[in-house]
Amino acid sequence: MGSTSGSGFRAAAYAIIAAALLPILSPQIAAGSTENAPAAARAPLPTEAFAALPFVEKATLSPDGTHIAGLFAVNGGQMITILPVAGDRANMLRFAVPDLTEVAWIRWVGNDHILVGVYALAPVEGSDWYVSRLLSVNRTTGKITHLMWDSGGQDAASVIWAPTDGRTEILVAAQDSIYTNYPGFWPSVYRLNVANGRRVVVEKGRTNVFDWGADSQGRVRMAISYNDLTVHSRLLYRAEKNDVLRTIDTANLGADEDLTVPFYFVPGSDNGYVLKAGDAGHRGVFEVDLSTGKTLRTIFDAKAVDDVILAPDDSSLLGVRTTSDDAPFHWFDAQLKAYQEKLQQAAPGTDVEILSMSADRKKMLVRFGTPDNPGLLYYFDPDNGNLAKLAEMNSRIGTKRLARSRYVQYKAHDGLEIEGVLTMPRGKAGTNLPFIVMPHGGPWAHDTLTYDYWVQFLAERGYAVLQPNFRGSTGYGDAFEKAGEGQMGLAMQDDVTDGVLWAVKEGIADPKRVCIVGASYGGYAAMWGIAKDPDFYRCAISINGVSNVRKEVNDFGGKLRTRLYRGQWQRMSADFRGISPVYAVDKIKTPLLLIHGKKDVTVDHAQSARMHSAMTSAGKQVEFVSVPLADHYFTREADRLTLLRAMEDFLAKHNPAD
Repeated sequence: MGSTSGSGFRAAAYAIIAAALLPILSPQIAAGSTENAPAAARAPLPTEAFAALPFVEKATLSPDGTHIAGLFAVNGGQMITILPVAGDRANMLRFAVPDLTEVAWIRWVGNDHILVGVYALAPVEGSDWYVSRLLSVNRTTGKITHLMWDSGGQDAASVIWAPTDGRTEILVAAQDSIYTNYPGFWPSVYRLNVANGRRVVVEKGRTNVFDWGADSQGRVRMAISYNDLTVHSRLLYRAEKNDVLRTIDTANLGADEDLTVPFYFVPGSDNGYVLKAGDAGHRGVFEVDLSTGKTLRTIFDAKAVDDVILAPDDSSLLGVRTTSDDAPFHWFDAQLKAYQEKLQQAAPGTDVEILSMSADRKKMLVRFGTPDNPGLLYYFDPDNGNLAKLAEMNSRIGTKRLARSRYVQYKAHDGLEIEGVLTMPRGKAGTNLPFIVMPHGGPWAHDTLTYDYWVQFLAERGYAVLQPNFRGSTGYGDAFEKAGEGQMGLAMQDDVTDGVLWAVKEGIADPKRVCIVGASYGGYAAMWGIAKDPDFYRCAISINGVSNVRKEVNDFGGKLRTRLYRGQWQRMSADFRGISPVYAVDKIKTPLLLIHGKKDVTVDHAQSARMHSAMTSAGKQVEFVSVPLADHYFTREADRLTLLRAMEDFLAKHNPAD
């Protein structure tokens, strides 16, 4: 533990941690329980409590551990903010997210600058294209610098390396044209100064090369070539002691072949770490000789790997996030493993996540959460055992315990095992309840046993909520994900219905009081559910949903891999029109609520507008709440309140909980 060693000191330090945590977290300790006994009576929380924005999102700690940057809740909206961990908060910096853009990520470059990646859907050549750019903010002066905004290309925000030692020059790949017959279409790699925007080319663009990668020393080591006509890809690699990029791997992406792309280059060698399927059948981490393609050793494949955790300077692999609920983190770094274990012991029954850490790994942002509470944010200094509470993630809910959630399993029509998250309303008997099934977005995603403000809001209003991870969802292996191919609107939708049938059979759901609610792809599933099974649901709510699948899968915002993406979607269904709700309104019998943000850059607002028009023309029961300033994620508190109130009023009218 750095300069402070000795078991006696460590024991005393962790005793301080436990003393700090237990009084605050004790009401939540049993929140992960699978018991469904009614909770103690308490007046329902107001809608405003659930609409409150989280204290911070995308939080990241400066390399020296003294400042936090992130998207902070400010006066009902989110602002890009830098604030000191301790001391005078009057010295914080705040600035608005540029209009009509969304923040993709935030990272530090040294201790004096943050880098912000933003993207927007902008009109280009008669259609809407996704366009990305960079901003940098000087922590000491507050100066904002627009980086690469003079570029003529679509993507000018692909950061492939950033220093942590105080230098201000990063490596970024950027296009300078939108036209394929212009040299600037293929991104070059620039050494870009985040302090003043000056840049020089270090790798000229190459035909068909759209992705570049660098090692932890800031040397360009690889490039990925892709041809959308053939949907073939190549991996080009630069050896440790060679200046030439040569092809070391090829793949037909249209046939689901994958390149073996390193996410980490072992210093002083031609070895790299890659993510790929191992003998266990799930994704693991392996060390590969990149010059020969030979697998040298297994780093980790005990559980399926969801993501990797690199050191802040990318110099080493610290750990992995897994898809396992009982062991979501596996640390290779002994100190981090010890910290995780001690923090978990100090707060049993909670999910403990190290969100960010300083360059020396001696200062950390830690979140403690449970499925029935938004969680608490702490600043952890392992050397002295100090654990300082920074904030409740939702101060209006605080440490109150809400509805309990648990994993459930049921079988689909064809016997496939489906897992879902079931949340039961507190204070009610667990039988014959008004019921909401809520399919997730994506569809390449999955719901987990974590806090969800929509789910908790609905449970607080008296509804049992099931979030089914239907076939095609991620997190359950390649075979389960591929089981969704050709089944969009068919077996994928039946898996959702089968979840309701299971809940009815178990006595949980009242079959006469079932509604389907979802957002994005889940919004599609909500609309399609009442078209495919018109007598099954009492009502439906679609939030930022897709009504015309054919339109959605043919519009990729000008992305280079349009043919590949379209092919991937086409494998999901042989007939987009045949599974599009907008063409099936004649089958719908139940009321539908459409909610859509006009600033949504992920799913076009027109998707809901056209569904509303089609429903109205057909004389169907439909309500449309168009939210003028809302984006895809409802990142303004006023918009969240509009959303929740609209849901509450609609459900009270068409599927009352009492």
